Amino acid sequence: MTTTATPAIDKVRLIGEFDPHLSRWLWLFKMFLAIPHFVILAALWIPFILTTLFAGIAIVATGHYPRRLFDLNVGILRWNWRVGFYVYAGLGTDQYPPFSLAPRADYPANFDVAYDPRPSKGLVPLKWFMAVPHLVIVALIMGDLLSFAQPTYVTSGAFSVLNVLTVIAGIFLLLTGRYPRPLFDLLIGINTWLYRVLAYVAFMRDEYPPFRLDTNDSDAIKR
Repeated sequence: MTTTATPAIDKVRLIGEFDPHLSRWLWLFKMFLAIPHFVILAALWIPFILTTLFAGIAIVATGHYPRRLFDLNVGILRWNWRVGFYVYAGLGTDQYPPFSLAPRADYPANFDVAYDPRPSKGLVPLKWFMAVPHLVIVALIMGDLLSFAQPTYVTSGAFSVLNVLTVIAGIFLLLTGRYPRPLFDLLIGINTWLYRVLAYVAFMRDEYPPFRLDTNDSDAIKR
């Protein structure tokens, strides 16, 4: 499943390093261990939405995405991915995620986006419309499977395709002590797709996300 990314795709980089020596049982407690992160991220998504809207206006008005807002939003997505990789979106590491927006070379999960000094003004009002095909797929991947089966079902939890695949990985760990590499690559590919779409609809890049699953290498992105 590993592919060579094109220069355009390489502008958005999601990294998750495979660890063949994960604990059999720790994943059962990670949701509880990560609660402090969930609380902080719930608060961070509010400024992420507001700064994204402001950035869109700024791009149309000035032709620039304010760099400090860009770095803040990339940092929020980076933090979100680290927590997802640790628990609900990958179970890819037993290392507890750092409480940080900044890149960390010593952590096995990272996310970055190359800053574009001159994004397209004209694409800003079109991106959400153009991303609809991707958003439909994202909804199918991230939507609650119980609500699809029973439209009147109301739940405070989430049982998405991504979550189910992650739990399957946990079951493999528990029973065999091994994380199947093809399943890990599939989860990295799905998450890479999701974060490329996020970067696109948040006005961070103008390149249209590809309709495919890629597993990027771990080389640091050039900013």
